[in-house]
Amino acid sequence: MDHPTPKVLPARPRGPSLGMWALEAGRVRFSVPPSISRNRAMVNEPRGDGGPPPRSEGSSSGSESSKESSRCSTPGLDPERHDRLREKMRRRMDSGDKWFSLEFFPPRTAEGAVNLISRFDRMGAGGPLFIDVTWHPAGDPGSDKETSSMMIASTAVNYCGLETILHMTCCCQSREQITGYLQKARRLGLKNILALRGGYPKGHPDAGSFEADLKYLKEKVSAGADFIITQLFFEADTFFQFVKACSEIGITCPILPGIFPIQGYHSLRQLVKLSKLEVPQQIKDVIEPIKDNDAAIRNYGIEQAVSLCQQLLTSGLVPGLHFYTLNREMATTEVLKRLGMWIEDPRRPLPWAVSAHPKRREEDVRPIFWASRPKSYIYRTQEWDEFPNGRWGNSSSPAFGELKDYYLFYLKSKSPREELLKMWGEELTSEESVFEVFAHYLSGEPNQQGYKVTCLPWNDEPLAAETSLMKEELLRVNRQGILTINSQPNINGKPSSDPIVGWGPSGGYVFQKAYLEFFTSRETVGALLQVLKKYELRVNYHIVDVKGENITNAPELQPNAVTWGIFPGREIVQPTVVDPVSFMFWKDEAFALWIEQWGKLYEEESPSRMIIQYIHDNYFLVNLVDNEFPLENCLWQVVEDTFELLNQPAPEGETEAL
Repeated sequence: MDHPTPKVLPARPRGPSLGMWALEAGRVRFSVPPSISRNRAMVNEPRGDGGPPPRSEGSSSGSESSKESSRCSTPGLDPERHDRLREKMRRRMDSGDKWFSLEFFPPRTAEGAVNLISRFDRMGAGGPLFIDVTWHPAGDPGSDKETSSMMIASTAVNYCGLETILHMTCCCQSREQITGYLQKARRLGLKNILALRGGYPKGHPDAGSFEADLKYLKEKVSAGADFIITQLFFEADTFFQFVKACSEIGITCPILPGIFPIQGYHSLRQLVKLSKLEVPQQIKDVIEPIKDNDAAIRNYGIEQAVSLCQQLLTSGLVPGLHFYTLNREMATTEVLKRLGMWIEDPRRPLPWAVSAHPKRREEDVRPIFWASRPKSYIYRTQEWDEFPNGRWGNSSSPAFGELKDYYLFYLKSKSPREELLKMWGEELTSEESVFEVFAHYLSGEPNQQGYKVTCLPWNDEPLAAETSLMKEELLRVNRQGILTINSQPNINGKPSSDPIVGWGPSGGYVFQKAYLEFFTSRETVGALLQVLKKYELRVNYHIVDVKGENITNAPELQPNAVTWGIFPGREIVQPTVVDPVSFMFWKDEAFALWIEQWGKLYEEESPSRMIIQYIHDNYFLVNLVDNEFPLENCLWQVVEDTFELLNQPAPEGETEAL
């Protein structure tokens, strides 16, 4: 068998080059709804022709009528991922499943936007059918500002993978303005619009009468609204009477009750003032004596909301519950957990986070490099007309977009500068102090200053569950200067339901090649290249410096599938690949994060800044793939052999520098 010829992709000459090592190793160089002005109702997927969408009462298709097939956060490999929201809702109603949705409002500051996006990720894990984002006319809601309703909703869809509804109002706007907003929403992947205003169970405060308000609501439903969300209320009878009145006038679409867990005295007063609602006397009697005790009010609010929801759910009139969160998570999450509706599914639809943008519905292959930064990958590929699906095919993938601004609000670290300094070091004294930061991130143990390292520039989230399968090995190599930023263990036929490595539909089996990606020094790379000669064919590798000089033994620069799954009645799915072409785009981002998110924490010319700059300028980014997935992972032995070679005394007459 002919061995693949390793290649060195040339870059500008510098110091002892990778090309020199390669030669010594014997290598070769080489549409507007008709009425959205009076009442609050939901219209699904606005159309450019202005015609009303089909009614939700129509039949739905699909054999699976369960919550698994319509969780908003799990569209991957799911034939129902193409379905409209009304179809997902109908399927859940037909199966008898109860579901919930969550409402958020745009924050006032960029920092608030960062925090809200992280809250989307956390609360999305509980399985809401959808979320919605309110429309604030005073906050420039249709703009490109990071705090606008449009951008927050777009981020929820594109970067958090959540089925999302954008609120919209006609107040003080022309038909042309509204049409422009709808067209922009569609471009951003927002296919659901909540048409304000109305939905008050006792009638809108500005309506001439309750009967007149219902008439406007009936007009909106007749125009094509799929379902109704009510304003908040505190007593179940209020909702029951409203549903009865709607039925009597001929409104037959689903009506979702708006639930507000009371979380504080002042927030309750403010919300009641804005909504012009009446708080029942029995609730006032409980709250007034404890109005200065936030914890007591919150506990009462949780109990009151649980009791209200139980009454609604047992009535048989409620398909789901809609929660006004006030951008907080504790109270709503606790209510849902007590109701048994908060269900964190350990299974992933794909090994990476899936976007909910309709344009990406066929996407089922990605390079592994962005595994810990999926939002960045989505941003850099947002202009692609088509996405890889099935087999990756030839490596001539479309050009990746530039990522010049590492502080886009959906990419920025959730931790403020002061907290990052406590985790990564107020002052760095050596390269070894950087090694320790990586080690503390992996171990979960506090650093010398007593702070836990909960993130790194390449990963703003807690460690993936499968990292626990390699924790000791990762700790050992990081403390010696193999600074890992991505890894996966080898897996040979684990059930797709496995809580650690499982993904995809039930009844399948998943496979993985062992993968290791890390930064390391020039000296370590020199020894590594010598060791890799013993692992030809078995280990594929890419080694690149910041200037782009790259050594690889990937045959013909073809992608290497490193994750795949076999499922009943489906072709083999290979969603994660090591692709040489996209690796060079990832390289730019990976190196830049040293400076943009770590180095810039320190003053220029400071010792700490200079250490990070040195690593950025002189270290290499390496990825290794062990192709023998049925065998024990050999990559740890490769690294151990490298360290052993490094520690050997240099032969007499040989210079230190390589």
